[in-house]
Amino acid sequence: MHLVTGGAGFLGAALCRSLAADGIAVRSLDNHARGRAERLDGIDGVERVTGDVRDLSQVRHACEGVSVIWHLAAINGTRNFYERPDDVLEVGLKGALNVVDAALELGVQRLVLFSSSEVYQRAAEVPTDEHVGLVVPDVLNPRYSYGGGKLASELVALHMGHARGLEVVVIRPHNVYGEDMGYDHVIPELARRVAQAAAHTTGDVISLDIEGDGSETRAFCHVDDAIRGARILGAKGMSGQVYHLGTEEEVSIAELAGSIAKVLGVKVTLNATPRRRGSTPRRCPSIKKLCALGYQVEVPLAAGLESVVRWYAEGIRGADHE
Repeated sequence: MHLVTGGAGFLGAALCRSLAADGIAVRSLDNHARGRAERLDGIDGVERVTGDVRDLSQVRHACEGVSVIWHLAAINGTRNFYERPDDVLEVGLKGALNVVDAALELGVQRLVLFSSSEVYQRAAEVPTDEHVGLVVPDVLNPRYSYGGGKLASELVALHMGHARGLEVVVIRPHNVYGEDMGYDHVIPELARRVAQAAAHTTGDVISLDIEGDGSETRAFCHVDDAIRGARILGAKGMSGQVYHLGTEEEVSIAELAGSIAKVLGVKVTLNATPRRRGSTPRRCPSIKKLCALGYQVEVPLAAGLESVVRWYAEGIRGADHE
């Protein structure tokens, strides 16, 4: 039995689907505050448990009979980092402590911890490998509630779990995207805004305000690639090690906005606005360590972006007609 915490989330549900497709018995633990139970509809072999990782008794119950835990439960989304830092930290810190404590108590063999690229903030080297130092630049800035919580969860898993006999693999995903990931991320947010602007203009050029000047970069990893990479790490990742998960295809936000607009049949001009304090100007991982285990990127951004943007655009159009 494999336990997926946050199993009704975007990544969690995709992972549940992948595991179940291979005949693995899966249990999902989610309080559905952000995850949606319907994401698991139609997936045979998934046991759904409603519970909160902040509650140790509920985590213990979910861990009974489990050999592998995939710990994904978190409050993600940049807006939440700024507006709900207390909740972000509580889920991140208590969740990691409770999962490790329950795993050790109940004899779970392996923990695959999903951390985040946010642990680097402004990485000292780009592309960034797993040895670059982790940073919380300003404890007064709520932005770092998420990155700080993820950094702490790595310490908990490695130095409380792994050090006491639990196999621990830490994954740092970098900007995973796909259909039905919510709107608190750059690709769906841009897709929503471009689609809405395009629906209310008679021309083929729209004007869009963006945070920053568009020179900021990210490397976007399609969810199908992310799940394949995670499964490789779940099976082959070395205990006590950290691995990046993503792609090395770095693009600017201006290029991304232009590509999204092209999918929707328009062009876009961007109007710069100040970046929020603590935002990261450049982010791109080195994935050589993961590739050494047999991983290859199969969905380049140009291929993955079109279906995702159209999915969000159709949702916007449907909402406009309700």
